[in-house]
Amino acid sequence: MTRRLATLAEIAGDFDAIVLDQWGVLHDGTRPYPAAPECLAELSAGGTRLAVLSNSGKRAAPNAARIAGMGFDAGLFEVVMTSGEALWRDIAEGRVVERALYAIERAPGDAAAWGDGLDVAITPTLDGAEAVLLMGLPDGAETDTFADALAQARTHDLPVFCTNPDRASPRASGQIVISPGALAHAHANAGGHVQFYGKPHLPVFRALEAALDAPPERLLMVGDSLEHDIAGGHAAGWSTAFVEGGLHAAVFANGDPKAALAALLPKGPAPDFTLASLK
Repeated sequence: MTRRLATLAEIAGDFDAIVLDQWGVLHDGTRPYPAAPECLAELSAGGTRLAVLSNSGKRAAPNAARIAGMGFDAGLFEVVMTSGEALWRDIAEGRVVERALYAIERAPGDAAAWGDGLDVAITPTLDGAEAVLLMGLPDGAETDTFADALAQARTHDLPVFCTNPDRASPRASGQIVISPGALAHAHANAGGHVQFYGKPHLPVFRALEAALDAPPERLLMVGDSLEHDIAGGHAAGWSTAFVEGGLHAAVFANGDPKAALAALLPKGPAPDFTLASLK
């Protein structure tokens, strides 16, 4: 049975740590959600341990800086983990051997910044590439924007490392944009090989458990995606809290929240808790 909350403070004491998604929970990519900084400051002051788990293709440090730049205290989060950080570590520690990467990125230079400190080459074309790094998409991209490049990757049997499994992401003013996961799933459905990093895939949840030194049953995942945050947390054995005001805000804008949630549940398991926004 899903329990609707007014604030996270109602259940914060039941967990060793609260892990939060970034886009759609903390901010919309442009500004923080109105009550979010104060909510987390109060939780932290009361002794609640906080962490961030984000399906961002960038590394942890620039994401931590982005969050701090939006008004969140830099010392709030004990751990900031991103899917881009997870791939970076796998390459650094030799678990991924490909070193010549063709990058699909949100903005020019993102891949080069991500690869700093690694023995990798970001190739300008697929010729000579050993793999595709699918880390971001320019806002306004469509699902077929990089269709030719991914078709060529399939022809040459190149693996695709997708460091943002989200299919869509919220932006300011309620806008929803296509995210790399949409391309990655289309590529996989066409016969391509994709290795996903991030939610809902289990390894990144286990990495957070180790970093926080907490058992799964004592962790709470707070997110706005039933497919990624809630399904991933559920599969990891964590408790989950679904934020209605992020990715699916339009569904909850009018009408009964219970009916709106029921309409979305085919996208994933029911969360343990819901709340309108982070407060």
